[in-house]
Amino acid sequence: MTSISRRDFVKVGGQLAAMWGLSAAMAPQLAQAIEALASGEQPVLWLQAQSCSGCSVSFLNSDHPDVFHLLLESIALRFNGTVSAATGAVAIGVIERTIQEGGYWLVVEGALPVGMPEACVLGQQPMTTWVARAANNAKAIIALGTCSAFGGIPAAENNPTGAVSLSTFLNQQKIDKPLIRIPGCPAHPDWLVGTLVHLVKFGMPKLDDQLRPKAFFNRVLHDQCPRFSDYEREHFAKAFGDDGCLFQLGCLGPTTRADCTLRLWNNGANACIRAGAPCVGCASPGFAAKADFAFYPREALAAAAARRKEESPS
Repeated sequence: MTSISRRDFVKVGGQLAAMWGLSAAMAPQLAQAIEALASGEQPVLWLQAQSCSGCSVSFLNSDHPDVFHLLLESIALRFNGTVSAATGAVAIGVIERTIQEGGYWLVVEGALPVGMPEACVLGQQPMTTWVARAANNAKAIIALGTCSAFGGIPAAENNPTGAVSLSTFLNQQKIDKPLIRIPGCPAHPDWLVGTLVHLVKFGMPKLDDQLRPKAFFNRVLHDQCPRFSDYEREHFAKAFGDDGCLFQLGCLGPTTRADCTLRLWNNGANACIRAGAPCVGCASPGFAAKADFAFYPREALAAAAARRKEESPS
């Protein structure tokens, strides 16, 4: 681990206090939690099941603190398949030792293919076996991303692998451990970092009835929408690219709980609705669950295609 000053820890603590809506006076305490994570006293084991690795990539886009500080100075991340420099027997050895030692926070990304365990294998062992073993020795478990939290795309209706959410898998295995769901496709890095720090310093955060941290998922996007005034005036967009509320284009903001429109993504650059795209409800339990789930209404796509044709040079 590279050296980091106490001042830097407190700075990051202040950023995390703001993230949780806490007083700036809490910054030193949160700095202590970051120090505990960095020292290896609070290790993190991250296993990836059936997923696209999108949540790992999203984590690498963390800005407050940035990923350099997270990986080298803030979090003792024992293993993550996407960022691990170790491979083969060395990587498997790290996972084995971590599980044997116990006392870690377990992050699971992706759904579990219980109907076809060989669909997701690590070191010649099914990921279902790894997750069951790791869950038994973990202090608490975070289901990161909608695939892990609710099943997501891998567990969609008619999927061939029999994929299920992490909570369903743990229930099947009769594993009773504290569980936190952090949905999103992908999950915002702040949601994970903030939750880990809260676990270290204050214990379990307040969760809603879906086991999601209330600090991030207590309000529907509709109530935080930058186009809410358009909705009140019944000024609706008719095609992608139009001004106005996106509800008639299939926006699921009224039923989706998250803070995307306030937190923003990619170093505060943007969010789906702000960029003119309807919310597809990627943080919701029903995201992509049914075969007829519509990411975007067919009529809206047809209208957008017609507009492009009109605007293209003849």
